[in-house]
Formats: sequence, structure tokens, C-alpha cells
Amino acid sequence: MTSTPQSDPMPPADYQLLLPEGWFRVHIAPERREQSVDALVERQCKGIDNAPQIKAQLRQDMLRQAARAFEEGGIELYLSLQQAGPLTVPASLLIALGLPPQGGRLPALHDIADRLAVEGKDNREVSVVELAAGPALRVREEYDPARDRPPTEMEKDAEKDAHYALPSVTLGYQVQVPRAEAILLLTFSTPLIQIADAMVDLFDAVAGSLSWMDAA
Repeated sequence: MTSTPQSDPMPPADYQLLLPEGWFRVHIAPERREQSVDALVERQCKGIDNAPQIKAQLRQDMLRQAARAFEEGGIELYLSLQQAGPLTVPASLLIALGLPPQGGRLPALHDIADRLAVEGKDNREVSVVELAAGPALRVREEYDPARDRPPTEMEKDAEKDAHYALPSVTLGYQVQVPRAEAILLLTFSTPLIQIADAMVDLFDAVAGSLSWMDAA
């Protein structure tokens, strides 16, 4: 009797996340970007007939965010249009895939964590955690443009930019993709620093829902 050789397990074919109600995907590829943004703007401004400037500004902001996500190597972008009374809860999730340089390997998550910890930033929390989907590097960071923005050649322009830029809280996860030399990067962000802990709890819950899907 001869045994049949078994092939090595394949990497996951896809992933799945559970997002709160009121979060919507924006297609960031150039050929679908404007159509996707227009649909979200119409949804967000439904019932508002006399505010063309608001709609135009919202569309411009979403297009800018989608373009930046694409330029940064993102594969998916989700924006929160979740309502809290009359207000929208602003937040975003950018998903990207990290691959090693050709012929190289990605650094271990613990090595990345050690390197970030050595930098000693007071506004950053770094840890390696275990999700249901596997080990992950978790980084929480608070950004204050008046404090953290690097100096520019024109101090006057820097002060002007800092006036318009918003503080934000960012939560990043780097999740090891099983049986692959790759990591899935989840980057959550919100300007709601007044309720930062509650927003981070929400982001942690979304990251904790990550699961892998095998090929059919």
C-alpha cells in the first residue's frame, strides 16, 4: 500500500471582518473611486436639498481620502457614517497588505515592537497580542499637529497648517497571514480624541473579528 503525498497547506484566499452598522466601503481604485464616493455622498446627504456647498466639500474630502489610501498601497477603505443623534461619528479603516522585498523576509512582529519601543514616544502604546486570527502587533498612537508635526522651512506655513489639521487617535494592527510571508495591516483612525478610549474599544472589537477564509 502506497501513501499519497500531501501538499503543503495553502495561505488563506481571503479575510473577513465584522464592521459596525453605518460603516461603508469606498472603492479606492481610480476607475471606481468617483462613482463610489458619489453614492456615499448621496446617502449621507439624503434629505438635504439646499446645501450644495456641504455636499461638494464632503465629496472633495472623501475623494482626497480615497486617493491617499490608494497611494499608500491600500486595498480597502471603510468610512464611518454612523449616526449619534444628529451627528456623524467620524472614523476610518484602511486595509493594506505588507509584503517583503523581493528575495527578502519580513521582520518578526516582536522585532518591530522592540524597535518601536526603543523610540520611546510618550504618545504611543506598543504590544504584541494574540487575536483569533493569529499573532498581531498592536500600536495605539495619538497625534497632535501642534506638538507632533515636523518643522518646515516656513514656520508661518507650519503654524497655519497646524491650525487646520485635527488631532487624531490611530490604532494599527499588523496581523501575520498564516502560511505566507505577508502581513495584513489594519489602520483605524478618528479625530474624536475626547472619547478616544471608547473608539479604540470599538476598533479592537473589529480587529478581533478578523478571520481567514480558505479557498473553496
